[in-house]
Amino acid sequence: MSSSLEHILLGDIGATNARLALLSNGSLNTISSFEVAKFGQFTDVLANFVTEHCHKTKIHQALLAFAGPVTGERVPLTNSFWVIDPHELQTDFGLQVRIINDFEAVALSLPSLTSTDLAEIGSGRPEAGAPMAVLGPGTGSGVACLVDGSERRVVIASEEGHVTLAPNCEQEDRIVAHLRERFGHVSAERAISGSGLENIYQAIAALEGLKIRPQSATEITKNALSDECRVVRRSLDVFCAFLGSFAGNVALTFGARGGVYIAGGIPPRILNFLIRSDFRKRFEAKGRFRSYLEAIPSYVITHPAAALIGLKSLVEAKPD
Repeated sequence: MSSSLEHILLGDIGATNARLALLSNGSLNTISSFEVAKFGQFTDVLANFVTEHCHKTKIHQALLAFAGPVTGERVPLTNSFWVIDPHELQTDFGLQVRIINDFEAVALSLPSLTSTDLAEIGSGRPEAGAPMAVLGPGTGSGVACLVDGSERRVVIASEEGHVTLAPNCEQEDRIVAHLRERFGHVSAERAISGSGLENIYQAIAALEGLKIRPQSATEITKNALSDECRVVRRSLDVFCAFLGSFAGNVALTFGARGGVYIAGGIPPRILNFLIRSDFRKRFEAKGRFRSYLEAIPSYVITHPAAALIGLKSLVEAKPD
């Protein structure tokens, strides 16, 4: 995308929140956040943003990161009813639109993040020039890989959050079996996401015959961190263990000796819990490849707008 225009709209569109900002003369302006559930469609959010922030600014290009597979002309959010149609945005707003996967955008941000944007879990040191992987539990679960070469950056976006979830102990066997009865196929996202944490909580209670009140992922994390309930704390323990095993799988898949980075809305909120959990133990627990994983660093991304930083870097990148 050309960076010659003064103003470009950047957007990070997730299933829970949509974040929009203008990139003006190379600087990222104030970020506006919108709750997806409060708007019928993306064009409602865009109209609101244009009215509030662009009444004196002409924008002709938009670069959007979207939480779903970017295929075809109309792009649906995986965990929402929203659909983005570039032709509609061109007609209604005069915007030339490019859409990429949201985790592709986060991957592009990795070289720009500093130590203040990251929290390290465990040991290991990044190998210069090696692939870097990013994954994360939010409303859904995403995965991407970045190879930062001397000439260009290459990102491999994926839908690995929908691979089959692998249990690693008897308790997890029972949880996955319970989820299989509910969903048929049990993907990683069925446990490693906001709704996944709720699924774990409900599965543990059902398997132990406990009567519980329904709780959202936000409530579960809050109550687990305050140690108010044994079931929610165990649920968060299991969540962190699943996340560690999955992160180790991602590291092996991509050969991510440049580091594994955990994004998404949940990890920063449970950072201290995650550090003390079995996350890193399970990350490294890969049998004969334990030493391979021990050498790979893992981090939680604490920057609140990493996807927008990645989009900004894409605008600034030199064309091939």
